[in-house]
Order: sequence, then structure tokens, then C-alpha cells
Amino acid sequence: MGPAELLVLTFPQETITVEAASALVKLRTAGDIRVIDSLVVTRHPDGEASYGELGDFEHLKGVVAGAGEELPLIGPEDAQEAAELLKPGTVALLVLIEHVWAEAAATALREVGGRIASGVRIPPENIEEAVRAAQARVAAGK
Repeated sequence: MGPAELLVLTFPQETITVEAASALVKLRTAGDIRVIDSLVVTRHPDGEASYGELGDFEHLKGVVAGAGEELPLIGPEDAQEAAELLKPGTVALLVLIEHVWAEAAATALREVGGRIASGVRIPPENIEEAVRAAQARVAAGK
């Protein structure tokens, strides 16, 4: 198995859109990653939180039907922790993924006694900012 990661994707509305669910279904079939589990967490306008599977949402049933079985690894504690990140009237999609593209490297690493000790997720906007700064330095001849 390759490295795994739990992502918390937040959205500014109270429910997951068909477009977001469709993007997740496409990830399942792309091959670079494997979706191990997913869970929707909603913080309602009154501040209460609830969670459920994508198939629990009537407007998503046609999108996620037949998308493959997930393992029930994301639990109530994960849902509660994610709910604490949300503002009232917003929703999060928790996605546990395996980086299939790195499986061969991870296997080779384990065979020689190595392990992945840590990982850091860098937000895309931070990378974009760093690229702009590097380009400005190059343009200035520095």
C-alpha cells in the first residue's frame, strides 16, 4: 500500500454539490489515488453538526451509485473534529486516500527498513505565491 492521507475539503454551502461529488467519483477511477473512505460533515445554520455518507444525500444518489465500495474508516470522532473547523451553514467532505502512484516507492522503502516518517500538505495558494516570488527574482536578475 502507498502512503495514505485524510483530506478535509470545505465548501461554503450547507450541502455537497453534484459537481463536488462527481469530482470525487472521477478520482476513484483515475488510478493515481484510491479513495479508501469518504464522509460528509455539515454544520447547520443553528450550529449543530451532522454527518453521513454521500449516498445518504438524495440529490447525489445518481452520481455516486455504483462508484465502488469504501471501507468504513472515517468515524464519528473524525466527523466531530472536522465539524469544529466549519462555520454554520457550511459543509466538509472528508476523503481518506491512498497515493497509489507512490506504492512501488513505499514498498521499496519498507524492504530496506525505511518508512515515511512525516508529510506536510502545502496549500496551492502558498505554492503559487512562492512561484510568483521566484519569477520576480529571476526577472530582476537576482
